Amino acid sequence: MSDLYSRSDLFSEFDRLQRQMASLFGGLPSSIRAGRLGAFPQVNIGTTDDSIEIVAFAPGVNTAELDVSIDKGLLTIAGERKPVRPEASDDARDDRTRNDVRTYAQERFTGAFRRVIELPQNADPDKVQARYANGCLSITVGKREASRPRAITVQ
Repeated sequence: MSDLYSRSDLFSEFDRLQRQMASLFGGLPSSIRAGRLGAFPQVNIGTTDDSIEIVAFAPGVNTAELDVSIDKGLLTIAGERKPVRPEASDDARDDRTRNDVRTYAQERFTGAFRRVIELPQNADPDKVQARYANGCLSITVGKREASRPRAITVQ
């Protein structure tokens, strides 16, 4: 048994490894289902008795560039967010144009995106509404009548 365990306790080694992994991946979601790194747009998903509510956070996206569709129980949000170029300041000493600005750091996602969300079986693809306001795409998917809660009269 002494060959299997060294001077240090096995559980303390696991704790040390877990702390190292946590510091290595600090700031990431606490579970795999909580979110993916770099997923765009980020979404909140909730439910009411009558509907499934999805809010996709997509600031800076033109509504003409958004495509929302449902097929075989999958809700797809696709589109493109165009880059925004900073305008040259009026007090610039040279005659550079906006096209001459070189980016050396960029934290804002730009480009094409596609996000697929699996809907519950009780989602009704014929009852979908989508609206975009203040950078949030709100999608309401109605539930099928048979899946809604109902009161049963006891005789």
